[in-house]
Amino acid sequence: IKQLVLLDYQRITISNNEELITNLRTQFEIHNAEKLKGTALSDDEFKKILNILQKGSSVFDKAKILRGDGGDMHITRDDGSNFHFQFINKKEWCKNQFQVTNQVTIMDKQENSYDVTLLVNGLPLVQIELKRRGLEINEAFNQVNRYHRDSYGSQNALFQYVQIFVISNGVDTKYFANNRKQSFKQTFHWTDEENKKIASLEDFTESFLKPCTIAKIITKYVVMHEGNKSLMILRPYQYYASEMILDKVKNGRSNGYIWHTTGSGKTLTSFKTAQSLRELPKVDKILFVVDRIDLDNQTNSEFNAYQKGCVDETSNTKELVAKLADKSDDSKLIVTTLQKLNKAIGTPKHASQMEAMKDGRVVFIFDECHRSQFGDTHKNIKEYFSNVQMFGFTGTPILEKNSYGGLTTKSLFDEYLHKYVITNAIADENVLPFSVEYWGKLKKKDGSLIEDTDIKSLDKKEFFEDEDRIENIAGWVINNHDKKTHGRKFSAMMCVGSIDALIKYYDIFKKKKNAGEHNLRIATIYTHGANEEDADANGMVGEVNLDANQANIPRRDKLESYLKDYNAMFGTNQSLQKFNAYYTDLSKRLKNREQEDADDKDRLDILLVVNIFLTGFDAKKVNTMYVDKNLKYHGLIQTYSRTNRTLDTLKSQGNIVCFRNLKANTDEALVLYGDENTTDTVILPPHEDLLDEFNQFVSELRKIALEPAYVPDLIREDDKASFVKAFRNLIRVLNKIKDFSQFTWEDLDILEQEFEDYKSHYFDLYDSIKNKPGEKPESIIDEIDFEIDLLLRDDVNVAYILDLITNMLADGKKDELEILKTVSEMLNSEPSLRSKKALIEEFIQKNMLHTENGKTFEEFWAEKRDSKINSICSDLNMNKEKLESIISEYERTKQEPLPSVIVEACNMQPKILERKAVVNKAISEVIDFVDVYVIIV
Repeated sequence: IKQLVLLDYQRITISNNEELITNLRTQFEIHNAEKLKGTALSDDEFKKILNILQKGSSVFDKAKILRGDGGDMHITRDDGSNFHFQFINKKEWCKNQFQVTNQVTIMDKQENSYDVTLLVNGLPLVQIELKRRGLEINEAFNQVNRYHRDSYGSQNALFQYVQIFVISNGVDTKYFANNRKQSFKQTFHWTDEENKKIASLEDFTESFLKPCTIAKIITKYVVMHEGNKSLMILRPYQYYASEMILDKVKNGRSNGYIWHTTGSGKTLTSFKTAQSLRELPKVDKILFVVDRIDLDNQTNSEFNAYQKGCVDETSNTKELVAKLADKSDDSKLIVTTLQKLNKAIGTPKHASQMEAMKDGRVVFIFDECHRSQFGDTHKNIKEYFSNVQMFGFTGTPILEKNSYGGLTTKSLFDEYLHKYVITNAIADENVLPFSVEYWGKLKKKDGSLIEDTDIKSLDKKEFFEDEDRIENIAGWVINNHDKKTHGRKFSAMMCVGSIDALIKYYDIFKKKKNAGEHNLRIATIYTHGANEEDADANGMVGEVNLDANQANIPRRDKLESYLKDYNAMFGTNQSLQKFNAYYTDLSKRLKNREQEDADDKDRLDILLVVNIFLTGFDAKKVNTMYVDKNLKYHGLIQTYSRTNRTLDTLKSQGNIVCFRNLKANTDEALVLYGDENTTDTVILPPHEDLLDEFNQFVSELRKIALEPAYVPDLIREDDKASFVKAFRNLIRVLNKIKDFSQFTWEDLDILEQEFEDYKSHYFDLYDSIKNKPGEKPESIIDEIDFEIDLLLRDDVNVAYILDLITNMLADGKKDELEILKTVSEMLNSEPSLRSKKALIEEFIQKNMLHTENGKTFEEFWAEKRDSKINSICSDLNMNKEKLESIISEYERTKQEPLPSVIVEACNMQPKILERKAVVNKAISEVIDFVDVYVIIV
């Protein structure tokens, strides 16, 4: 706080909500003094301001109110005049009022005191949560989530105006947007322009929390995602890239390019850049240019998700020409394709229509400029537009080593403005490292390996497309796919060298499925031009043309039959006549898996491709790429990078399985697009090294508790904390090593059952310290992130347990106590079933071990559910149908019901003094009900 005061924050003491409101009124009047013309607000007038601030029920709604995005904000004053005001100055962000306070206490379900709060014009816009040095920063993040649940929406809900959270333990500091749905993976370190991390709280404060800097970030670089109704914030390298392009346009005419590694969020960076450029009066047009029609649709969709209606779409060249000729602000930002742009400036009729813009100030932003700029486009644009600036974004620029006829990205765009390579991104945990396995090395008939230097003498097409070889690889994929994708929690892609090879792969997978060898959901897509050449030999990812009108007839017929399989599998009605619609449906089937409401019936397991989807496509739930295709340089990096988008702790790496000798190409590409230490940083250690690491952690665990039975004897808090950390190290490595196809428990220094027993004690400790409403943490273990999601599994569910008991009873080899002991151990080790343990055991005892009731599990569970709902209704005097609706909505969204919804569901509205207790108890009952009674059999 002393440091913040030296940075020109006003120190103020605010203890509670009432004092927060009083200060808000004062600061609001100071900020709007010019428009108030020296007259203070009356009580009634300030109530109108508060009413505006209290509109909307979410953080997203409040963020729009803060910025005045609903239009001009005003109230009618007592004298009948209109008072126009603002909550924050967006254009001159330094001209706001900045204050700091600490330990503001808000009461709701429990008393919560927030560590340090930064106020802008009286509103709490930045919240800083601090932990003691040596404690884990993750728990500060978890604490913020508890505040979300317990108190941020309480009283006047002014803390829902927080835009940015900062968490620190003194030596490590991170920031993140106010978005309750994100995980710890979406917290970021701040850096300098050279990507050097600024971790200490003192240095972070000096760089990030200066009043002008934090106000600029809030007003310009917090993004409101209209699609998800949530807030996002730029990472430091995105911030610096956008600022550098903006500076180039404001202060000169030179070009430049941004080298940000694949998967680092170039679309968001380019959106904010384009949005900032749009606000410059001197700029007439901003054209965001993509090189494929599918990316045109995707970019339009993503830009409009960030800000609805911000993009002028061009469905054909004629529309593009009309937009370029239009000088109004409504068509200032245009997303178009390279093809439409070339046609517009290359056709005399079109070119003459755009004369008005020929000398205008036009800024071009090229997406994936490593592909799009190496024809005549660059020259044609410069020849047509006399006052143009061009900026490119690429994760894999064309360098001298992989240049096209001497042309490089630098020679076309002059210089890189900001660089953030794959090693930076992995070090920052913004993308994941790769786990690369090489299988199926080439062998001669005598069994000896074929060296890379000998491959040129082979008929490679005949060798690589040999049906026996393809069948062996397909069998390997079938046998190992579940291991690679954590039991199909993730999807995979498979890229092959040619369409002919793809057809053989698909037919073999289908034959094996019909033979009952697997039940994987496999789909494919490919283009089928009449004279399409296979460019597999050059190692690059070929350009994609989604025009399906002219076609190789046999290939087209095959793809039509594959679409019939797809339609039968998913109940769709896709056809080649609407090829783009099929492409879009496939894309959504992979991308939508990351949504909260994703349905497993829509799951696609493997997408089989040649070139489509290998560049520019992002799906967080894709974690594996099977490679039977020659790849090198940027084509290799682009392909591998389909797998390494961050999601959660379960997704610890992108899995790459190569069925070709790509080791040298992989190492060369990683060095080219990283630095001298790239390979060690980007590629996970081999299976053998991870085995050694795991077994070392087993040894450390046994020093704390020699056997699982010793864990309950740990008395001291420090010993319990040491056990939690030691076991957590174990599960982190296990999560990586289990993805390897050669993984087996026999190689580990711990038996699988022994691991499960340790895990059960780990959960017992977690259950013993996790906070309950109204309680404060008393254990130091509460400051440790347990990483429970690393242990979630779907393979052990109720159906599995019931089948196991049925088989035990049929064998007659185990008595009742042994069966119950086995069931108890399994339920203790499954976090998703622990809360349901008592009822599951009751069903087993009454309906399986003793059959006097003879009910099915579904009948038993439905009866218990109904009984519990009736009990809640009776206890709280609630309408049963409305309560069931509230439960269903909470189950779907995981968002706590609003107090007004609870009150409306009561048969008689509770008295004012009783309302809070009734609402809190009802919310608690709903959460517990879903936790215990919602179950997947």
